[in-house]
Amino acid sequence: MAFDTQRLVEFDFLRATEIAALNCMQWVGKGNKEAADAAACDAIRGMFDITDMCGEVVIGEGIKDEAPGIFKGEKLGMWRDGSIRFDIALDPVDGTTNCSKGMPNSISCIAAATPDENGNAGLQEIPAFYMKKLAYPPEVRKAWMADPTIPVSVNAPLADVIHITAEILGKNPRDVVVMILDRPRNQPFIDEVRRVGASLRMIADGDITAALAPALTHSSIDLYAGIGGAPEGVLAAAALRCLGGGMQAQIWPRDEAERRSLIELGWGDRLDKVYRSRDLACGADILFAATGISDSPLLKGVKVHGNTAVTHSILLRSRSGTARYLTSEHNLNQKVIHLRSTSNPALL
Repeated sequence: MAFDTQRLVEFDFLRATEIAALNCMQWVGKGNKEAADAAACDAIRGMFDITDMCGEVVIGEGIKDEAPGIFKGEKLGMWRDGSIRFDIALDPVDGTTNCSKGMPNSISCIAAATPDENGNAGLQEIPAFYMKKLAYPPEVRKAWMADPTIPVSVNAPLADVIHITAEILGKNPRDVVVMILDRPRNQPFIDEVRRVGASLRMIADGDITAALAPALTHSSIDLYAGIGGAPEGVLAAAALRCLGGGMQAQIWPRDEAERRSLIELGWGDRLDKVYRSRDLACGADILFAATGISDSPLLKGVKVHGNTAVTHSILLRSRSGTARYLTSEHNLNQKVIHLRSTSNPALL
């Protein structure tokens, strides 16, 4: 059996999200989301500067609002001969607005997949701003896999999805909890949940954690539905591949100009395609790491007690199906982090 080289660096991905959360906590509630994003990016780059891997960003962050970001094509890692190769998708701060306002639901997260033997990317870039998404728990995914005719589809009426989910989970439809991103474009989904009488949970920002919530054993969320970021959809798909939950997604052009642009890029025949988690995160071996910045359905945020900062993180692997939840205490008088912006390690 081949040596599992991925295990040598998996905790470096976790360390990268930890120090990203720690480095941007100074900006929580300060009203400057660009500064928070820049601090997280600086920490992630610095951590990977001392990580023995060949990482290439295939899905970066910052394209929607020209915020500071780590962008597609950027090389991360030491890139030494023989080092393990990763395709990387990341969002240094998912929920930047929430972070800047001191609100819940912001995390730092990274997904990575090894390319196949032909060099094909393990994570699918979607050149659009938004996707329409439906995420559901492992029980619903298994039922749909056994019978694809049941109405579990991103294009099915949400009322039908709620009713079949209730049947599968042994619940009354009114007890099914649906999470939706609070945006005008999602009003039809919100209205449908209310019409059915299901329980609605709305979030202001950060739809990666929302998409993962139905697959978490400790979560009270049964479904996530609505239109959110396309890069965030790929990150969520990578985590769902590890957790066993399911997601379907479809490109949602914002306007006719974006539709024409996608057609010019050669994506005209894929605008109606329904992507599953395995289509978006297609690698055979996938990692997902995240650390909470502020409290979310997935993770608690950074808490500071005197000279100690406490972080809450998750590390997932598709190969083993293991979900590791880690609580770490960092002595701020001794915590040394590597930042790309400084030539030497510095105290936090």
